[in-house]
Amino acid sequence: MRPEGLQKMKPKRVEDRPDLFHVALDRVINLDHPLAKLTEEFDWELIRTEIEPLFCDTNGRPGADSRVVVGLFYLKSAFNLSDEQLLARWVENPYWQWFCGFRTMQHEPPIDPTTLTRWHSRLGAEKLGLLLKQTLEIARDRKLLKRRDLADVNVDTTVEPKAIAFPTDSRLYFKMSRALVRQAVKGGIQIRQSYRRVAKGLLVSQSRYAHAKQYGRARRSQVLLRGILGRLLRDIGRKMDQCEERQKAAMEALLAHGQRLWGQQRKDKNKLYSVHEPHVECISKGKAHRRYEFGCKVSVVVANRSNWVLGVQALHGNPFDGHTLSGAIRHLAGMTGVLPERIFVDKGYKGHGHGGPGEVHVAGRIPRDATRTFRKLLRRRSVIEPTIGHMKSDHRLERNFLKDKKGDLINALMAAVGYNLAKLLRVFGWLEKMASCWAIHILQLAGKMIRCWFDRFLPKWVAA
Repeated sequence: MRPEGLQKMKPKRVEDRPDLFHVALDRVINLDHPLAKLTEEFDWELIRTEIEPLFCDTNGRPGADSRVVVGLFYLKSAFNLSDEQLLARWVENPYWQWFCGFRTMQHEPPIDPTTLTRWHSRLGAEKLGLLLKQTLEIARDRKLLKRRDLADVNVDTTVEPKAIAFPTDSRLYFKMSRALVRQAVKGGIQIRQSYRRVAKGLLVSQSRYAHAKQYGRARRSQVLLRGILGRLLRDIGRKMDQCEERQKAAMEALLAHGQRLWGQQRKDKNKLYSVHEPHVECISKGKAHRRYEFGCKVSVVVANRSNWVLGVQALHGNPFDGHTLSGAIRHLAGMTGVLPERIFVDKGYKGHGHGGPGEVHVAGRIPRDATRTFRKLLRRRSVIEPTIGHMKSDHRLERNFLKDKKGDLINALMAAVGYNLAKLLRVFGWLEKMASCWAIHILQLAGKMIRCWFDRFLPKWVAA
């Protein structure tokens, strides 16, 4: 039971009101700015209602205001910034402070950069999907995303590369050896030898020999590194009874990965490519400049006419593109509440076997009785390619720095959120310019009409 008088430890809310000693933001910023206008479009209370039940209400320190953290999530994904860069620029930008719910100028960051990582872990992809829904709801309310846009969609897959170095056997042996020694020390295991200096010297020698094209010597250094890894695996495996109970599960998992790395061969499938991200897969996409990418596959659903990102999923296990189609459509229905009538895909989806709602049309297959409108929609299937390119180059899909499989899901989702938010900002800015242009045009037209009226009737009145 909670003691009397103890407040619930829910996320605190920012109560920021202008006073004599603070500068009011509404006197500093232009309230017609696209970001200021977009601030009023979001349903912040709905976001709070969905997020706050995840926090414990009996103990602990109150969390940061969910409005502030969610606003920072939006800004980070839209402007492609790291956590540290985001908060450094937030202090300098009054529009960003207004977007996050503040009404007076702030001179210190509202949270620590590491808080964003903890909120990612706490919310997960399921709750962060609400951010994508909010962008789509705003587009629908403003008539930017219409019902017919949801009827015709494009579906494609891409690769979300993980933030790992290019995998080489020597470096993987070295990193696994260091990880085993580090975990053994943490678990209280007394190993016979750590091989820290020896392994590092061998790694340097191998890289130098390979650079000098002395491949025999480089191969011998690699064999020695593999031998060191085998010795550590056997030594730690014999002394597992010394490991502390709370560290035993982590030690056993690392030993399993080490055995997998030690035994894998060049032509094996499902190899280990990273020590700290063992789930990373090698995916070949047939690109001339990059034959292989190391990460996970991502399915993207885009509106055929208006290019809004309607759904995105991170898929592990490198599935066949056609087998991902049904899941992508279900995810789309969960985001928008609408099932598509026509689905346009590329030739990689041949043999998809999709038996759900919507007709699937593969690129290159044009029916003889196809209308002009249908041919145009089929040609517009390719607009998903630059959309994916913008998500990669502008919204952090090109390199995923978040940890584990959950990080893959969250990063892909936030890339879609950032793309839609940037699109909303461009549209709101364009509408503002159009409104000002129309106002100027109307005033000019009214002035011409008044001048014409005076030129026509004023001489007659003067003569009379």
